[in-house]
Amino acid sequence: MKAPSLVTAATGTGVAVLVGGLLFGGAVDDAVLPGIPEPGALTEWALPVLTMLADVLGVLTAGITVTAAFLLPGDGRSVAAHGWRLLRRTTWLALLWAATSLVLVAFAVSDLLGMPVARLGREPLLSFAFSVNQGQALVLQAGLALAVAVLSRAGPGRGTAAVTAGLAMVALLPPAFTGHAAGAGNHQIAVSSLAVHVLAASLWLGGLAGLLLVRRHRRFADTADRYSRLALACFVATAVSGVVNAAVRLGAWPALWSTRYGTLVLLKVFALVLVGVIGAAHRGRTLPGLRAGRPRAFLRLAAGELLVLGAAVGLAVALSRSPTPPAAATPDPLVELLGFGQPGPPTAARMVGDPLPDLFLLTAVAVGIAAYLAGVVRMRRAGHDWPVARTASWVGGLLLLGAITGLGVARYAYVLFSVHMVQHMVLSMVVPILLVGGAPVTLALRALRRPADPQVRGAREWLLVVLHSRGLRLIGNPLVALGIYVVSLYGLYLGGLLGTLMRYHLGHLAMLVHFVLAGYLLFWVLIGADPGRRRVHPALLTVVHFLAMAAHAFFGFVLLQSTTVIAADWYPAVHPAWASSLLADQRLGAGLAWALGELPAAVVMLVLVRQWIRSDEREQARLDRAADRADATGEDDELARYNAFLAAAATDEAREPGRPS
Repeated sequence: MKAPSLVTAATGTGVAVLVGGLLFGGAVDDAVLPGIPEPGALTEWALPVLTMLADVLGVLTAGITVTAAFLLPGDGRSVAAHGWRLLRRTTWLALLWAATSLVLVAFAVSDLLGMPVARLGREPLLSFAFSVNQGQALVLQAGLALAVAVLSRAGPGRGTAAVTAGLAMVALLPPAFTGHAAGAGNHQIAVSSLAVHVLAASLWLGGLAGLLLVRRHRRFADTADRYSRLALACFVATAVSGVVNAAVRLGAWPALWSTRYGTLVLLKVFALVLVGVIGAAHRGRTLPGLRAGRPRAFLRLAAGELLVLGAAVGLAVALSRSPTPPAAATPDPLVELLGFGQPGPPTAARMVGDPLPDLFLLTAVAVGIAAYLAGVVRMRRAGHDWPVARTASWVGGLLLLGAITGLGVARYAYVLFSVHMVQHMVLSMVVPILLVGGAPVTLALRALRRPADPQVRGAREWLLVVLHSRGLRLIGNPLVALGIYVVSLYGLYLGGLLGTLMRYHLGHLAMLVHFVLAGYLLFWVLIGADPGRRRVHPALLTVVHFLAMAAHAFFGFVLLQSTTVIAADWYPAVHPAWASSLLADQRLGAGLAWALGELPAAVVMLVLVRQWIRSDEREQARLDRAADRADATGEDDELARYNAFLAAAATDEAREPGRPS
């Protein structure tokens, strides 16, 4: 069976499972309640089917672009002919994806208002599309899909293909941050776990579809082997994130076997286990057969895997439309807003012992530590040393990142501006300095192996592409890095962005990540040991650091003197009754920001002074070597020639008539 036919069969399987799941889970009901507006049968059925169609189109777009950019061998700086054909195919998939997302806006409004889609006017459609989270997510997804369609025709360059694949993966996320999970209790965990689940499952299913499209490629066995490693990582991420998300939505484990929603979850778990068994069979039997020139077993098993994954997508959409088990407690508006109840007065035990983990950040911390330690182990096995201090710096920075965003302090950062500022200072100064001290890029370049196939770009090769890119040269300019750091600081708090970002989990997560990245960029430029940074004299870097310190101090002063509440659309709604006034807490936060920035700034200054001294020592050593060579050859060295030039210039000035002697 041809790959397009397999994809169609998998989609049909998913739709059939979706219909059964909707009927079983209670998402569709023919009963009409008096006085309750009904959107009609068309909306009731079209909305989940179109949702699944959008999901399938997004998964195919993302998976095929990833296959073209990263799994297939390339041709120098360009993707190979097969890869370019794949990219051009995704143009139409992305356009259909964008169109489906826009059509979904109309049916989502119909479902929300309980009005048949044919009776909707222009005003509710525009209001939903640009004022309601769900509508904004669909419009954003459509815009990103259109951008993917344009980029897929921008040329066969590998870099362009990589950007296209990355944008396609990002386009999968907006509905995950505003959908069914966003209204669940502990929505930080629910939303983050769903986002990880969507990304991993999309790479898995979409990558398999892309793989089957290139099954006639002469290097198909190598491509399948690379996909197998990716699929294993996706299987683990999908399983872990799925368990976490199900636990949050079910509320209690007995609901797993006592409710219809739980039964659908169990069916999805069964599908996951089944494709896990298929994956193990791939790695144990069919991949070796594929390398030996026997592709039929692999293709048959891959076709079965695609059908099971299609059914899993149908179950996922059915679950997203089915009512979750009812919560036992009375709904709390603050829980709906924050995802947790109002914390009590802060104590050391509550700050540490009442965690609020975010699966995205926890995953980043775990992967970052594991990858770094794996690199250190590989270096030592190869007989090379790696400084223990650098390892401690990196691991300490990531553990601090996990602690400040996942322990009880994260709860208080939502409701108290002062604690938020502590979190900000740690994430933008302390964590980046520790991470920069770990020199992760240097370790990666030494530890990562080159691919056996020179036409394949591995992680090391992509890292080198980034290091030599124009974009990195631009933001690696000390003044640009300083500008990003300072503008983000003032723009966030004085530009009115804080309240908006705090209100949405995606915005809050993006803000925390930006703190770390902006700080990492600045301190990498100032004191980093990794390659890629511009060669700038430490004297200029010291001036840049002084400017950063001055901007930071002035920011603290402005907050201390301000009589206007920052994020007035957020903190008054969540401010605890036991806390001091909003302005008093804000001034406390300003003072803490001012004070907490001093020690990291002093450490950076000491490092800069040390670099300055070493730079002068290296320059003096170079001049001494030049003088020694000149003595050995009987020629004047550079310094001697320069001194002679100055002496001659002074003599000429003294001989000029009319000049005072």
